[in-house]
Amino acid sequence: MEVKRDILWRVYLSFLGIVVLSLLVLGRAFYIQRVEGSHWRSMSDSLHQRFIELDAQRGTIYSEDGQMLSTSIPTFDIYIDFNAEGLREKKGKRFTENVDSFSIALANYFGDKTASQYKNELKQAFKKNARYYSLKKKLSFEQYKAFREFPLARLGRNKSGIIVETNSKRLPPFGLLASRTIGLSREHMATDGKIKKQNVGLEKSYDTVLSGKTGQRLVRYIVGGTAIPIEGSETDPVNGKDIYTTIDVKIQDITETALMRMMLQSEAMYGTAIVMETSTGKIKSIANLGRRPDGSYWEDDNYALRATEPGSTIKLVTLLSVLEKGTSSIDDMVEVGSAGRLQVGPKVVTDAERSPKPLLSVKECFAHSSNVGMSKLALKAFGSKPQEFKDYLHKFHLDVRSPIDLANVPKPTMAPLNEKGSSLGNMLWMSFGYALQVSPLHTLTLYNGVANNGKMMKPYLVNSIQSGGVIHRQFEPTVIDENFCKPAVIQAARSSMEAVVTEGTARRVFAGVPFSIAGKTGTAQVSDGAIKYGHGVYQASFVGYFPADKPQYTCIVVVRTKPHAASHYGGTVAAPVFREIATKLYAMYVDRKSPSLFTTVKDSAAYFYAGYTNDIRNVYSTLNVRYTDSVMQHDWSSVYTGNYYQPVLKANAVRRQVMPNVRGMGLKDALFLLENMGLKVTVKGKGKIATQSIEPGTALAKGVTVLLELI
Repeated sequence: MEVKRDILWRVYLSFLGIVVLSLLVLGRAFYIQRVEGSHWRSMSDSLHQRFIELDAQRGTIYSEDGQMLSTSIPTFDIYIDFNAEGLREKKGKRFTENVDSFSIALANYFGDKTASQYKNELKQAFKKNARYYSLKKKLSFEQYKAFREFPLARLGRNKSGIIVETNSKRLPPFGLLASRTIGLSREHMATDGKIKKQNVGLEKSYDTVLSGKTGQRLVRYIVGGTAIPIEGSETDPVNGKDIYTTIDVKIQDITETALMRMMLQSEAMYGTAIVMETSTGKIKSIANLGRRPDGSYWEDDNYALRATEPGSTIKLVTLLSVLEKGTSSIDDMVEVGSAGRLQVGPKVVTDAERSPKPLLSVKECFAHSSNVGMSKLALKAFGSKPQEFKDYLHKFHLDVRSPIDLANVPKPTMAPLNEKGSSLGNMLWMSFGYALQVSPLHTLTLYNGVANNGKMMKPYLVNSIQSGGVIHRQFEPTVIDENFCKPAVIQAARSSMEAVVTEGTARRVFAGVPFSIAGKTGTAQVSDGAIKYGHGVYQASFVGYFPADKPQYTCIVVVRTKPHAASHYGGTVAAPVFREIATKLYAMYVDRKSPSLFTTVKDSAAYFYAGYTNDIRNVYSTLNVRYTDSVMQHDWSSVYTGNYYQPVLKANAVRRQVMPNVRGMGLKDALFLLENMGLKVTVKGKGKIATQSIEPGTALAKGVTVLLELI
């Protein structure tokens, strides 16, 4: 009996424990559901919901006349979620039925692998239940369009597991043209381990303007990894604004071509050339070419902003300083000797070439680039107080960063002029181009100020910031210094620079030029970094303006020679580049006939253009122009003139794999249309498209190149 009682008590206690435990579980469940329910439901949602970024479209960089210098095109990355419900249902029947044809389509179109290789890789990924298998990256729009028609891919995301990520790629339509100034996109590894892009040039300086603002969307993930947008949670991205630069594509092309020719001829280390509009400070072109290990040249650095020893081009500072201070006048005579070598103060100064005569006027010292003569002028003016020379460098804005609208502009450097024992020697070296470093752009800005009758203009690269044709900010010419020298001093300096070309160091190279030029040659033996004076590396320069009587453009050319180059003087290396640029610009932009000489008549050719239909309609509506519309629903149109020169819109039919008629289109429309058809496009000229190398109606093969000529 005792044993039976013990067993029963144990059963009762166990039952009671189970009942109590069950009540506790039920109570806890009730508490979680009723009291903490909202909290846990939100936690559940947070595990299955997240915000995704919506990329903004980056703005386009244009030339002054509206040609694209840098724009964005879409690229597509293709992934496959092999755990997608639609792909794995019925033991993966849909995958099994399509993998062969899908592999064949991939192999035939891309040609990088065989069909069997594609099939094996896809089957292995399917076996492993890969959730994010990378299939293809950086597909063009045309490639993506073709891919969507492949077996399996055309079934849609839920049934195929295919995930598409859209990115953008920065495209410079003109390739090398001003690429360093516009901005290069350089990839680098960030601290978080992700590959990011680092911009330079205008792309960097105006990054916040160009990039716009990303949006976001709240999505909920359901079975299969599909993201469903949650209504009311989306913030639209704000697209970036467009930048309209001061760059003239034709002038840029002329500048780079002339510089490239000399670089190849002399096998130089690097070179830069800048053209500035004299009256405004607009940079019309800026070329930077550096030699690569294989002997080719590319815009690898902005040499226009690099501070280097300027050589004899700095003698303009010495000339202006001594004339402004009044210690010398332009016609004063200076004894330079006939040996090309003279003791000046604590220094022995030498001339690159012997003086034509032992006595030279101040003007002749400048014209013949006499180091002896210019240093003696500096000694006379600043021998007792060398630091005063620095005051003039400050007066001419050569001791501060260039105010150009680019990021990371270096500051000029110079040897001290207030240290006992070295100040006088440093000042004398500075007087003819050593012991200080300034950028070519600094030098150009000073010379442009002299060409502009003493008014120094701020150099700038951006005219306006726009979006959708609306101007958000307009940049106007800015005066740095209204009159940095006395008018008489400016006129004396201009006369001296003209003498450089007519009788001085640049007379040979500019002989026969049919318009007047003023400028200064410069030759400096350089020592910086691994380069020492003994290596025989020189920097040849020429800076000046034209026409000398009414300057319209100011230009500087700087070329760093290879070691021990056969020719290294500014008059033989840099000046020929200047001459080529100046003669072409003079013919194209300066020596133009007045429009008043010609009778203006209506020309039907003025109406010959083509483009996107709605864009043309919007233009005519905005301008209140009467026109006849016969296009109906076609996307593309062309315009011809009807009676009384009234424009008429007609449809421009576009068919797949058939060359369309792009004559009369702008470059942007033509690029969009042709590249989306899988064509490669090369461009010549500017304006509207006049000719196309492939006639309209011609059957097209994939990857063919078409040449478009614009006028």
